[in-house]
Amino acid sequence: MSRHTFMKSRSGVVLAAAAFITVSCTRAVRVGSPPSTVTASTTIRDAAGRQIGTATFVDTYAGVLIAGTVTGLGLGQHGIHVHETGRCEPPFTTAGGHFNPDKRHHGFKSADGYHAGDLPNVDVPASGQLRFDLLLPGVTLTGAGGLLDGDGAAIVIHANGDDYTTDPAGNSGGRIACGVIAAR
Repeated sequence: MSRHTFMKSRSGVVLAAAAFITVSCTRAVRVGSPPSTVTASTTIRDAAGRQIGTATFVDTYAGVLIAGTVTGLGLGQHGIHVHETGRCEPPFTTAGGHFNPDKRHHGFKSADGYHAGDLPNVDVPASGQLRFDLLLPGVTLTGAGGLLDGDGAAIVIHANGDDYTTDPAGNSGGRIACGVIAAR
């Protein structure tokens, strides 16, 4: 094999590898029109109605980015999920189940996929104050199957950490805080 032939073959391999990487890296990203310019926010309240946090929601090419702060939840892990209905009346069952337009099982460890509203646990430090940035991959604020549909959506924080397995809510305990997600 001549050096020229080797370089030609090697270049083809590099191009094929680059194409594979490009396709593999873009699989989870929504393709098509750019994200909407709509943003949303919420005030997170505990069962007594006290404001304990806020969150903003922004459409990105990868899904909805959630940036928030909370205080007074109690030390340790707490499950946090986006729920299917924009109502937050204590004990917050009015928020319905997890946002789940694809009708999948709960939990990141589920072989059958996870709810679109499942999020990683938040871990509150000793200070009691937490800032978080979370992503809902493939979810949008508006459009078909968006969070801001006719009955809205809510963010709910649970008393315990989510085990990422048990249907329907990962054994994450009672709902201790809730915020209705609204366009701003």
